[in-house]
Amino acid sequence: MDLLSISDPSFVKKMNVHEMEQLSEEIRKFLIEKLSVTGGHIGPNLGVVELTVALHHCFTSPKDKFLWDVGHQSYVHKILTGRADKFDTLRQYKGLCGFPKMIESEHDVWETGHSSTSLSAAMGMAIARDLKKTDSHIVPIIGDGALTGGMALEALNHIGHEKTNMIVILNDNEMSIAPNVGALHNMLGRMRTGGKYNKLKDELEFILKRIPAVGGKVASTAERLKDSLKYLFVPGMFFEELGFTYLGPIDGHSFDDLIKSLEQAKRTEGPVLVHVITKKGKGYKPAESDTIGSWHGTGPYKMETGDIIKSKNEPPAWSALVSETVREIARADERVVAITPAMPVGSKLLGFAEEFPDRMFDVGIAEQHAATVAAGLATQGMKPFLAIYSTFLQRAYDQVVHDICRPNLNVFIGIDRSGLVGADGETHQGVFDIAFLRHLPNMVLMMPKDENEGRHMVNTALQYNDGPIAMRFPRGNGIGVEIDPDMTTIPIGSWEVLREGSDAVILTFGTTIPMALEAASKLSERGTSVKVVNARFIKPLDEEMLDELLAWKKPILTIEEAILEGGFGSAVLEYAHESGHHGAVIERMGIPDQFIEHGSVNKLLEEIDLTTEEAIRIISTLVPEKQEKRA
Repeated sequence: MDLLSISDPSFVKKMNVHEMEQLSEEIRKFLIEKLSVTGGHIGPNLGVVELTVALHHCFTSPKDKFLWDVGHQSYVHKILTGRADKFDTLRQYKGLCGFPKMIESEHDVWETGHSSTSLSAAMGMAIARDLKKTDSHIVPIIGDGALTGGMALEALNHIGHEKTNMIVILNDNEMSIAPNVGALHNMLGRMRTGGKYNKLKDELEFILKRIPAVGGKVASTAERLKDSLKYLFVPGMFFEELGFTYLGPIDGHSFDDLIKSLEQAKRTEGPVLVHVITKKGKGYKPAESDTIGSWHGTGPYKMETGDIIKSKNEPPAWSALVSETVREIARADERVVAITPAMPVGSKLLGFAEEFPDRMFDVGIAEQHAATVAAGLATQGMKPFLAIYSTFLQRAYDQVVHDICRPNLNVFIGIDRSGLVGADGETHQGVFDIAFLRHLPNMVLMMPKDENEGRHMVNTALQYNDGPIAMRFPRGNGIGVEIDPDMTTIPIGSWEVLREGSDAVILTFGTTIPMALEAASKLSERGTSVKVVNARFIKPLDEEMLDELLAWKKPILTIEEAILEGGFGSAVLEYAHESGHHGAVIERMGIPDQFIEHGSVNKLLEEIDLTTEEAIRIISTLVPEKQEKRA
């Protein structure tokens, strides 16, 4: 059929198994072709084609609510709900979002970028349904990796306790982004091989029902026998102990199995968990054979071969530069350990793990746990490097406050993907970390201007012994500077002047330094001389230099690729006020008080006026006499 002509998913309900199999093949071909151009989360979506089609066959969206716990797995759902014609714009500026988006479609009932939230949201929706006495199925779809998130376990506990009518789909593909880890993952592995349980259970119940009721003794003995067999064939029966009816494991690529189980789940009172086994990357050999998570999400690729299209001779990726520097230092200091919450591939820690397997800890999708593990290691004199994306560090805020900063422990937090990340959009933009870390006592926060300074900062962080220290670094590659052969330490709280000037000063750091230097150069051509300072320490500020600049009584412009409220510019304003420089002229540029949608970083910067041209405009208004002289 023509996928571009789909307007709503109701047609799927009328399909037979053969027709749904044909539809699934067409969807796979469509995804492989479209994502080869735009990039995107190819592996996860190829794995849920049959599952998504079966859900729309058995349920009625949007009356029945589908909550995709990992929102990047919703591409097939988007196709079936009338958005196939927008896939040429996937994850592009003003185009189709790569995650569920309520304003895109009434079929997107929950927005998800981070994992482990769907069950709690589903519980809220189920409670509302029951209070309003309406009739709908609430169907969260959660992965085996996401179950390691503490929030998911809290929700399972609540749902089971309340005996809420809900159908939880456990999409078990043995992968989150990287291969899953932990005891819960191992338990699911045993359940995958415990398929005899359901058949035996059904046969046993049939036999027991035929036994004449001759008293409570026989009945109780029968129940105990059922329970003992339950534990014999499926170790733990974790979900049934939590109050769920467990169905599975079933083949997530078999429509017969899927439809039978989903229809049984609809007839069952109380919470039901349908354990579905799928293959990530199903139907596309390069993605299907991926064992480390490389095909979780990609840029454009050659459809025929699966080769990723990359620019030649690129500078090193920031993640690789940081992790490899940590690895280099770890060779000389056995106290250095690395911790990641399920991101060894994205954080480029596979090399560290290979060289130091006993000092590398992937704790699964459990950011809170990761932060406190790092704190525990620090209490014992170790030097933990916590590699975590800015957007995911938000989830560990309390642990950073309570377990790391409060006891002033030596934890090095590498904040990856700080600043705008582009295509993943609102849920992944790393723009809040300065605002939520700057106000924490004992925290040191810094960001390098280039790869060379980044290496020195990593070394500084791992030599620092006076409490927690964090380094922000952006997504993508460095700028290609020459690397010093030896690493040094940078004095904490020290800034550096990159360009001298006499009329105004720009204070900035990291990714916005090129913007500042370009603005200063263009202003120089107009007769305005601007000093540019690499304010590489966001906390503590370089108070000595800042005092000099404030006493100089020249206009100051702060620029940051981060939220303005509570950010670096706010810190400068606060210091000016507290130090008595009440007449100081200070303007700020940064991310406005809004969530930034998906698109290329350059397009997004233009949209919010975080550009060279805006810096020139602001300084031109602050130094009008120079413009008048030029005129």
